[in-house]
Parts: sequence; structure tokens; C-alpha cells
Amino acid sequence: MTQHRGLDSERWCRFELDQQVLMIANEMNRVAGAVESGRLESRRGGYERVLRLTDLTVACNARRTFRRELLRWRDLIAELYVSESAAPDGHRSAFRALLRLRPAAAKQIPLLSATRGGAARGQP
Repeated sequence: MTQHRGLDSERWCRFELDQQVLMIANEMNRVAGAVESGRLESRRGGYERVLRLTDLTVACNARRTFRRELLRWRDLIAELYVSESAAPDGHRSAFRALLRLRPAAAKQIPLLSATRGGAARGQP
């Protein structure tokens, strides 16, 4: 994994939780293009980065309820990662679920709906 190579737990933990979730969301946004176009290696590499950042967030968060929800969300991403076929609808659903975990991130949901055809498909 070339991106985030120098990122360690100590540095990641200095970011506020909202920032961490938004940075994970940024990676999810990057993966969306690979999912839509069916680029397997790009999709897998992107999900690897998402999983890495999620693991760092879990490791430095003491709030048990949030960690539990984030670990459940991580399971969704792991399923998408191992899938042989791209799952655009699954990706969009997982992306929205991530954004709903934090109020600051939830403000991005309308922007997500307006990109990558979400609004055109009648999704909120």
C-alpha cells in the first residue's frame, strides 16, 4: 500500500474522530470510480486503504459503541473487498452508512447523492 505508508497509529490518533471518518470517506469516494468502471485492482487497492484507515480508527477510539458500529461497517467493506465482481449499489450503501456514523460526515450525504449518479437513481 503506497498511500498512507508513513501513517502510523500515533499520528492517526491525533486527528479528531470526525476528521478520521471524513478521511475514510475520502478513500471511499476514490474507490467509487473504480467500482463504477469495474477496475478490479484499483477497487481492491482502494478497499485496502479504507480497511487500513478503519483499523487505525478502531485502534485509537475508546468509545465502545462507536467502535462496535465501525467494526460492523468494516465487515461490509471486507465483503466488498473479497467480492470478485464490483457492487456499485453495495458500495453506495456502505458509503452512506459510513457518513451516517458522525454528524459532521452526515453533512456530506447530499453531496454524495449528487455525484456518481446517486440522485439520478432516486437515492437520498
